[in-house]
Amino acid sequence: MKHKQWLYLFGAILVITSCSLFFIHYLIFQDIHHILIYTLHDFAFLPIEVLLVTIVIHSLLERQNLQHKLEKLNMVIGTFYSGVGNQLLREFVRYDPDVDLMRSDLLVGESWDASAYKVHRKKAASFSYKVDIHRMDLISLRNILIAHEDFLLRILENPVMLEHESFTEVLRSVFHLTEEIKNRGDLTNLPDSDLAHLTGDIRRAYSHMTLSWLDYMQYLQKEYPYLFSLAIRLDPFCENPDVCVRD
Repeated sequence: MKHKQWLYLFGAILVITSCSLFFIHYLIFQDIHHILIYTLHDFAFLPIEVLLVTIVIHSLLERQNLQHKLEKLNMVIGTFYSGVGNQLLREFVRYDPDVDLMRSDLLVGESWDASAYKVHRKKAASFSYKVDIHRMDLISLRNILIAHEDFLLRILENPVMLEHESFTEVLRSVFHLTEEIKNRGDLTNLPDSDLAHLTGDIRRAYSHMTLSWLDYMQYLQKEYPYLFSLAIRLDPFCENPDVCVRD
């Protein structure tokens, strides 16, 4: 309310100032004719000024602001994957019995362009993302998730997350998996019905993380080739990742 009152007061001051200047002009030159001519001229140009300020300039500022937010957002996404995301993906890939069927579409190549990413992402969205939970080390998975819980919370608290709904889904699925698995006591003697439930939670996080990872890799390739070079050498879908640069 106080903010609105200040705006009303400021507007009134501007109007009074303008009227006062017109009045002073009339007192000095005694020429109402020119005052009306210039006033009408200013009003005639006002729509063009509104167009320039509200549409053109505003659009340029919005685009710049969006680019700035995108930079911050992808820094956060990169922090997620380097901190815990790639480690989780490697765990899921290790116990995915069908990973070889989709590995070629998930191993990002240096020659990929925008159309290639679109094709491979479409294929990745159709994968089933299976995991053999009977072979998976659930205790190790729980330790990873709990160890990074505070880290994930700090990422979620970052205000730029509000600008990226799909990555928010990634965090939500990982948080849900964390809550599910950390609230179970003995993970070595779970009934099949509960294992099936956990499998669904893992597959949800697995699929969301994979699609987001492809988007992030496309961004790195375009904007930061040196970061992209390291990322593909540490590709979580690679059977034998090697950080060393080789001929």
